[in-house]
Amino acid sequence: MTSEIPRPLRPLTARGRDEPHRVASPLELFFDLCFVVAIAQVGVQLAHAVAEGHVGEGVLSYAMQFFAIWWAWMNFSWFASAYDNDDVLYRVVTLVQISGVLVLAAGVSRAFEQHDYLVVWLGYVIMRLAMATQWLRAARTAAGPERTMALRYAGGVLLCMVGWTGLVVLPEPARGWVFLVMVIAEMCVPRYAEKDFPTPWHPHHISERYGLFTIIVLGETIAAATVAVKSGVDEHDALGELLPIAAGGLLIVFAAWWIYFVVPIHGHLRSSQQAFLWGYGHYLIFASAATIGAGLEVAVTEAIGKAHISTSAASAAVTLPTALYLLSVWALHARHYKVGVAQQLVLPVAALLVICCTFLGSWAVLAAGLVSALTVAVGTTLTALTAGEKSGAEATASVG
Repeated sequence: MTSEIPRPLRPLTARGRDEPHRVASPLELFFDLCFVVAIAQVGVQLAHAVAEGHVGEGVLSYAMQFFAIWWAWMNFSWFASAYDNDDVLYRVVTLVQISGVLVLAAGVSRAFEQHDYLVVWLGYVIMRLAMATQWLRAARTAAGPERTMALRYAGGVLLCMVGWTGLVVLPEPARGWVFLVMVIAEMCVPRYAEKDFPTPWHPHHISERYGLFTIIVLGETIAAATVAVKSGVDEHDALGELLPIAAGGLLIVFAAWWIYFVVPIHGHLRSSQQAFLWGYGHYLIFASAATIGAGLEVAVTEAIGKAHISTSAASAAVTLPTALYLLSVWALHARHYKVGVAQQLVLPVAALLVICCTFLGSWAVLAAGLVSALTVAVGTTLTALTAGEKSGAEATASVG
């Protein structure tokens, strides 16, 4: 479909869940790339806040703004997996959503520094109004329970937008509670909308979309760390101090990629119940992956003497999100394909060891990177041994 010239208008009808050769479209890839611009902005602001010693405030702001980015991305991705018809109107509305995330990105620094969420809220409104428009368009051509589902989605999105205005109009002490309530409300919309009719998302397509976004986020992590290291070398001639951080950071990111893609998760996504848990849980995977990049920036800033936190705190900015990433990937991906206790324990034990690396001073990031690399090696070896034992048992059985 994506290779065809887009028609001005097509019916926005559901696509088949068993559609062969379903892959991400160029529009979806462009969509992801623009969203990572916003992720880069919140990562920079988080690194700055942590380096200045405002850890709690920075983490809270990061969690709030990352949720807005991730939720808008996720809603579009699942909708597109079910209804993408690639006509002109669909493309235009999607480009409006991209405009919204760029507006949100423009307001990130004000939200972090001045607690002014007006521009962030405006960008989110643009994204969500576009999403409601897509659902209303789907409802127009649907009938019965499917039409009810689409209208529920559209209504839920619009009602939640009213609730999010609390971040703009209510006093600052109440905004944390507004965020918590609205997160719960947003997550309830899909469950309510699909209680009678599930959207026909495509398992292979949606797993590819999540995988591609993971790659882009990890790429942004490498880019952020590279810029930080380059700045430290150029401005402070601190190559010796930064080499362990650079090497450890690369090992962490390489291992993060390997661990995520070692198993084909689309075979696990057989029902909406499994898909909801898997899809929602990726907030932790995406957020922790992006936070690793911010943590590497903090570690570089501390190594050149520009941070207002201790070495252990700077190390924790890398080790804690790395450990969270390992645990999240294990919970959502790896555990479904592990055989035996030894394989199941690899990632949880690795997460614990990475946390212990926090207390190794200036070598903490390198040690965490070595643990991550060793985790890949151990996991690969155990998988190979299990496969060998299985092949040997099958061969013995066939001979017998």
